Amino acid sequence: MTAVRRLKVGVLVSGRGSNLQAILDAGAAGHLSADVAVVLSDVPDAYALARARHHNVAALFEDPKAHPNREAFDKALIGHLERHRVDLVCLAGFMRLLTPAFVAHYRNRIMNIHPALLPAFPGLHVQRKALQHGVKFSGCTVHFVDEGTDTGPIVIQAVVPVLDDDT
Repeated sequence: MTAVRRLKVGVLVSGRGSNLQAILDAGAAGHLSADVAVVLSDVPDAYALARARHHNVAALFEDPKAHPNREAFDKALIGHLERHRVDLVCLAGFMRLLTPAFVAHYRNRIMNIHPALLPAFPGLHVQRKALQHGVKFSGCTVHFVDEGTDTGPIVIQAVVPVLDDDT
């Protein structure tokens, strides 16, 4: 019997890393046939970097201000991901839009964790938008990334109720 090769995942983050932690935990528990190879952040003190280091995962800060434009920044990210030979890129709270060149380089190999039930409430501040619209249910969506904002094919969604006292 041939063992299934585990995917090498590169995770892009900008914040605390709660989604990263869930990915790390699922991989360690054998729920994912994947290992996080590198975590990249555009924020120097993002707690997600500490989470990665705690799990002995390469954790790197790439300063967007050190590059003349978005294309150069994304090229630097691609360089890090290629050095770690990632098979899949996961956006886990990464708060930057990717350039078309980045999306083309990893076509059908970029997944995003979005905190709303797409196609409703794409973009930023989605919980606020959901509350303002008075929805009774919200949730999260994992989808493949294309050139649009939260428009790629949906992989899976989870639904939760929105309670009257939610803020």
